[in-house]
Order: sequence, then C-alpha cells, then structure tokens
Amino acid sequence: MDVSKVEDFEKLRSKIEKDFGGKIDLLVLNAGIGLKGTWEEPSYFHKIMDVNLFGVIHGISTLLPFVTSHSSASSPSSIIITGSKQGITNPPGNPAYNASKAAVKTLTEHLSFDLSKSSPTTTVHLLVPGWTFTGLSGNAPFASGAEKKEKPAGAWSPEQVVEYLEAKMAEGKFYVICPDNDVSEEMDKKRMLWDREDLVKGRPPLTRWREDYKVEAEEWMKKTKI
Repeated sequence: MDVSKVEDFEKLRSKIEKDFGGKIDLLVLNAGIGLKGTWEEPSYFHKIMDVNLFGVIHGISTLLPFVTSHSSASSPSSIIITGSKQGITNPPGNPAYNASKAAVKTLTEHLSFDLSKSSPTTTVHLLVPGWTFTGLSGNAPFASGAEKKEKPAGAWSPEQVVEYLEAKMAEGKFYVICPDNDVSEEMDKKRMLWDREDLVKGRPPLTRWREDYKVEAEEWMKKTKI
C-alpha cells in the first residue's frame, strides 16, 4: 500500500474489519522516506510530507477506532509511531525531513494526551531510533552474496531497536529515544537540551552547528552532567 494515499488505508480498514473483526492490538506507523532537495523544489517537500507526516495522519484517522474499541485493562492495545532525532535536534541539511518528523512528534504527543482520557488502556509510544542499519540508511536487506552489505560498527541492527523499544514499553515510557554504538543516551540528552536552550536563551537557531557557537557548544557538552 501507499501510505500517502488515504484510500489505500481505507482498503486496509475494510480488510481488517472483514478478516479480523475490526480489532488491532498493536498499530505501528513506521513508513518513511528521506529524500534530499532544495528550497526551490516544492515537490521535495510534498513527497516527504505525504509519506512521513500524512502516512501517520491517515493511519490514525482510519484505524484508531480498531485499536481503542476493544482495549481494556486485561487486554491493552498499543500504538507505536516512528519519529527521528532529526525532528528533535534539527540538524541542518534536510529541512523537509526534519519538519516532517517534528510534526510527527507533536502529533504523537497530542495523541497520547487525548487517549489518556478517552482510552487510558491504549498506550502510545514515540519510537526515535538512533543510527539503525536499514534500507533507509544504506542497507540492502534483501540482497545476497557480494551485494550483501555489512552493518557499520556504529549502527544498531533493527533487532536491537525492537529490544530497546520493548523494554521501554514495559516501563510505560512514551519517549523511546534509542542510543546506538556511537551515541550514548547521555549524549542524546545533552544534544536535546542544548537545542531547547536556543529558544529559552534567545540564541539563533541551530547554534550547535554555527561557527561562532561551536567552541561554546563543545565545552558545554563536555562539562554538563545529566
């Protein structure tokens, strides 16, 4: 199916209703693309938003009742939506992708809040992977032989991400910010905090990447304990 098309979700909804009695225990909205483009290319923004953002919106708007209608304390349901660290720390280089994932974060936060009142046994989780070796990041998962690519040492496998997600879900966590073999949980927290302080302290945006703030940011990262 094409997640950018609401009619494809409507077909899926009919199939779930027919074959599974209209019940979903676990809904994972994970589809995403990572195109590159320029400010002069509206198609670049549309393509990314149609998949990364509206793919989530379409999934929620068509399938949410199937998740919440039968959820109970003895048989809870869950929704997992995949975000990105780029939608939180906002590194320069791909504004459409970052904006799509920032919007996904906001939507998922609101969904969690609303369902805490209307369907409290339906848990919502924002999955934010670190560097993960998937097709989106250079892997060729269905290749074989010489075409098979080896996972970089710094990246996690998808299986590691799932294990981390399951552990955080068991703890009842909404934000699931995954580390990887290059970036620790503490490093992620420092990067997120520095980014928020751009706003609070009235600094220019994206100071972690600006030459006139580079030394200050590096020193702050070294001395700050979280």
